[in-house]
Amino acid sequence: MGDWKGIWVFVEQEEGCPAEVSFELLAAARQLSLKRGGVEVVALLLGNGVRGLGQDLLRYGADRVLCADDPSLEKYLTLPYTRVISRLILENNPEIFLLPATSVGADLAARVAIRVNTGLSAHCTSLDINPGGDLLQVVPAFGGKVMATILCPKHRPQMATIRPGVYRRGEPQEGRGKVEEVPVHIQPEDLRQKAVETHWEKKPAQTIEDAEVVVAGGAGIGNGEDWKWVEKLAEKLQAAVGGTRPPLDEGWISEEQMIGQSGKTIRPKLYIGVGISGVIQHLVGIQDAGTIIAINQDPKAGIFQSADLGAVADFRKILPLLVEELGRK
Repeated sequence: MGDWKGIWVFVEQEEGCPAEVSFELLAAARQLSLKRGGVEVVALLLGNGVRGLGQDLLRYGADRVLCADDPSLEKYLTLPYTRVISRLILENNPEIFLLPATSVGADLAARVAIRVNTGLSAHCTSLDINPGGDLLQVVPAFGGKVMATILCPKHRPQMATIRPGVYRRGEPQEGRGKVEEVPVHIQPEDLRQKAVETHWEKKPAQTIEDAEVVVAGGAGIGNGEDWKWVEKLAEKLQAAVGGTRPPLDEGWISEEQMIGQSGKTIRPKLYIGVGISGVIQHLVGIQDAGTIIAINQDPKAGIFQSADLGAVADFRKILPLLVEELGRK
C-alpha cells in the first residue's frame, strides 16, 4: 500500500459556511498524521464560490486544500459530489479519508466507498493508528453493547465517518499551505438530481454540544408531566436539555437533543442524568463530560459506574427540592 499516502478530510459546508465538524476532523487528521510520520493533511472542499474558505482550513490543520469550485456543486447532491471526489481519490491515492457522520457525510461516504472499491466504518467514536500503520476505527456494535475496532488492511483509502463532537477544533496556526483548484468534470447523468427548495430549521441559541451544563432525562422519567421537572432544573441552571432515545420517541426532545451513539457527543463541565439507565449507547456520548451526576432509583443502573456522584432515589423527590433551592439564589 506504499502508493497510498496522506490523510484527506471532506469539508461539509452550506452556503459558504463550513460545519464545525469539518474543523474537528481536521484536528483528528492532524493527530493521525503525527502517528504516520507527519504525512500531508488535505482538506477536500466542494461548492460554488468557496475558494475563500481555503485559508481558514489551512489555519486549522490542513497542509493543502483541494478546491472544486463550480456552479453544479453549489448545493450538495449525491451524484455530482461522488463523481468529483471519486476521481480525485483515484488520481491521488490518499491513505485515509475522513468524513462527518452527518446526513450529508453518511450519504456521500457510502457512495464514494463503493465507487473506489474500499471499506467504510460509520459513526466512529475514536480513531488511532496501529504499529502496522493501519487506521483503527472504533465503533459501537451489537446494539451498543460492545465497542468494536475495525481495520481495512487490504483496501485503500481507509474510510470512516466520525460523529460531530468526538474531536475538538484545534488552535489556529499560521496557514502555510496552499489552495489548489481542481477541474470539475460532471457528466449529464450526474445532473438527474436537483435541489428544489431549501427549508431552514430554527435552532436554539445554545446547542447541546456547546453547553457547559446539560440536564438529560431517560426512560425512567415515565411521562410528560414529570419531564417538566427536567426542563425546570435545566432552566434554573441555565443548562441545555438532552435525553436518550425514549424521550425522543415520546416527543419530549428533538433529534438535536438526543445524546449517545446515534445522537450527539457532548463535553459539558457538568452533566446531570435523570432516570437514565446508562447503556453504552448513551455513555459514549457523555464520556468526556467534566463531572457526571446520576439520579436513578435502581442501584444497579450502569450509569453509576461512570458517575462522579450518584443518588439512588426517586427523582420526583429530588428535582423539586433542587429547583426550589436554586430559585432562592
